[in-house]
Amino acid sequence: MTDPALSFGTAAAAYDRGRPVYPREAVAWALGERPLRVLELGAGTGKLTEVLLDLGHDVFATEPDEKMLDVLSTKLPDVRATVGTAEQIPAGDQQYDAVIAGQAFHWFDQVAALQEISRVLAPGGRLVLLWNQRDERIPWVRRLGRLIGRQEQDVDPSAVIDDSALFSAVEEQQFRFWQVVNRETIQDLVLSRSNVTVLAEEDREAKRAEVLAFYDDYGRGMDGMQLPYTCRVFRAAVLEHARPAPAPATSPILISDPVPPTPLVNPPGPPYPPRSMSDTAHRLPRVVTDGVGPGERDDGDDLILIDFR
Repeated sequence: MTDPALSFGTAAAAYDRGRPVYPREAVAWALGERPLRVLELGAGTGKLTEVLLDLGHDVFATEPDEKMLDVLSTKLPDVRATVGTAEQIPAGDQQYDAVIAGQAFHWFDQVAALQEISRVLAPGGRLVLLWNQRDERIPWVRRLGRLIGRQEQDVDPSAVIDDSALFSAVEEQQFRFWQVVNRETIQDLVLSRSNVTVLAEEDREAKRAEVLAFYDDYGRGMDGMQLPYTCRVFRAAVLEHARPAPAPATSPILISDPVPPTPLVNPPGPPYPPRSMSDTAHRLPRVVTDGVGPGERDDGDDLILIDFR
């Protein structure tokens, strides 16, 4: 059976059409008012990426599913993006002011991911996690939830973040908004659900027809329905005393490159320290690390290898 976490690519276009956006004010609260260097994990088709760019942030998007990332790169060709996971982030130590994930943290190996996130955050950097959740206090929305699934309705990362001892106390804010759904996009919404993408074709079609009948019974037709959501936003700052010192900065090595790394020298003062090779191109090849697991260190040379498969 297909891993639900890796099944979204089969419905990437439907995901992009049918899933709600993230409220601008929610992202602004999470990141503050000044532009930041932001690493996005589980970027999907770029629903959150678009808001980050609109707010002026410098974004590096990572996503484990190439088909999802293809949609993001087509929509946002100027965004640096690569295939990568939260458990093995393709970036050097302390490069980012914020690490953000929308509708994704529940898919991660959370303990490993938090170690990696703390590694790539600059001093004072913050972790931000967002979920759009339907407001199922309303009876018809609760009925829709029974049809399409509720796997992201009961998420709260506070306990696992606190248990990691890598971050400050978690802050939460909630932002209410509405998604206008019509007869076409409600079909995209259901077809993009992980519990539906893993079904056999005839079962997916049956579920689509069931949800379409629900919409038709709702009786709004061309006017569509306003689907109420709450965007839950969690943020926490990395704790300096809780993580090991970063390895000395070195330039990355290509697999075929026999030349040893040359140390990078930080320029004096702002704006930013130098970026590694994994953060310099718009659409990058797959990035892997050389035998170093999440939260581990090798002999001090933090190598980033490029796999051109």
